[in-house]
Amino acid sequence: MEITPVVWLVTIAVTIAFFVYEFYAHVRTPHEPTVRESARWSVFYISLALLFGVGIGLVSGWDFGGEYFAGYLTEKALSIDNLFVFLLIMSSFAVPRKYQQKVLMIGIVIALIMRGAFIALGATLIANFSWVFYIFGALLLVLAYRQVVSHGESDPANGKFMTLVRRVLPVHDEYNEDRLTVKIKGKRFITPMLLTIIAIGFVDLVFAFDSIPAIYGLTDEAYIVFTANAFALMGLRQLYFLIGGLLERLVYLAQGLAVILAFIGIKLVLHAMHVNELPFVNGGEHIAWAPEIPIWFSLLFITATILVATVASLAKTRRDAGKNDPTRVEGGTVIHAEDEKLKN
Repeated sequence: MEITPVVWLVTIAVTIAFFVYEFYAHVRTPHEPTVRESARWSVFYISLALLFGVGIGLVSGWDFGGEYFAGYLTEKALSIDNLFVFLLIMSSFAVPRKYQQKVLMIGIVIALIMRGAFIALGATLIANFSWVFYIFGALLLVLAYRQVVSHGESDPANGKFMTLVRRVLPVHDEYNEDRLTVKIKGKRFITPMLLTIIAIGFVDLVFAFDSIPAIYGLTDEAYIVFTANAFALMGLRQLYFLIGGLLERLVYLAQGLAVILAFIGIKLVLHAMHVNELPFVNGGEHIAWAPEIPIWFSLLFITATILVATVASLAKTRRDAGKNDPTRVEGGTVIHAEDEKLKN
């Protein structure tokens, strides 16, 4: 896949233009987006991402198109998982709803910048050291394990890093609208607004460690890695307000992502064996034993895993809700167990 510097510059310029438009059109004036507004823009950005993937398939071939779609699905799922942590941070710092858009917007821009740096670093390492795939694969297997055993147990808003930030920087406990700093009695303090942004920026840095190796397990093309990440982050702000209530119901998303990360980790190790041509000997004949997992299988596996995790999550939360409020129907009338207890 040959991408000229002009194409790179145009892609980066268009990406920046979208975020600038987002800020001036939606974020600059503090408000809480309506469900209709969030749904409209979420559909727009997802449709744009899908059309871009079709464009890659038509122009560069469907092998690259498949890599883009697999990467986009993986990054989108990881981004949605990130929203859990964003929601936790927002709650910990008690960010008013009308100011949450600004925090999310700045956090998303920080995430894209950090991922851009990791993408460039990853491309350089892959181009010069083929054995780096072993490291990426091992890292993803470790992250998959941690995703299962420690998901939701930590509080990034009150972790060691944020404790250090509070010790180093003068912090004011009250919000001053959406300002990042405030001057009190001649001394400059940072507001909880800036503290929240710092927390989200730190979390974005941590997330980049699983996000970039994961997508490099699906494609070697830096252009596909960047565009898949950019489209996954676009519309994430609107998605936060659209599915905020649904996030708590996706109880198996962490396990689903762990399966995806483990699968890509295994795929990376096999790819490393294939690239480094590690054979085994059978009767004096050297035979390559590290097959490549085709991208179409990766795409189907990732899609199926996300669907199973989502359906299983919704089914479980529905069952749990039924247990908490059991009902029965008599003569077309719904009778709640709690109502019966009161009568008795």
